Amino acid sequence: MDIGLRLKKYREQYNISQDELALKVFVSRQTISNWENDKSYLDIKSLTMLSNIFNVSLDDLIKGDIERMRTIDNEKVRILNIMSTIFLIEMLTLTISAYPLFKLLDTIGIIIWILLFLITLVTATFIEKFKKKNDIQTYKEIIAFVDGKTLSYDETQQEIGKRIYQKILYAVIVGIISLIICLVVIFIANKI
Repeated sequence: MDIGLRLKKYREQYNISQDELALKVFVSRQTISNWENDKSYLDIKSLTMLSNIFNVSLDDLIKGDIERMRTIDNEKVRILNIMSTIFLIEMLTLTISAYPLFKLLDTIGIIIWILLFLITLVTATFIEKFKKKNDIQTYKEIIAFVDGKTLSYDETQQEIGKRIYQKILYAVIVGIISLIICLVVIFIANKI
């Protein structure tokens, strides 16, 4: 996206440091740096504040980025849906296979299940990194704003709900990891 270059150009044109701009937009200096280096994208509130600070229209600030957002947004949603389906299949496999693997294959079954769990954990981590790197919700909000719309209450609540779901998912994963560690310790203790 070109917003990072335009943001830096306007900031330098107005002779404002990253620290000063951060104070005006109510974010950290690191956030400004991330925006300028295209490591993250601005939310709609920050965009409107910056357009006022630099006395430019929102269209001038984000020109060229909207069409890319529309394309990227659809691609990202498709990729995220595929990854989520894979993760769901892995979680179901873990759940269904636990008892048969533990009961029928004993130690080898536990090792196989732990390997399946690690693969699932890698998938979950990959999904979270993908979501963080590609802020789909921000793009949706910007596109809706430019089109003169707002996200519906349901769409906004759905995204908020996903954030809660993600926190619960992390808690469950940490719990499962703790359980596995306990089981491994008990197993090793019984073998000694």
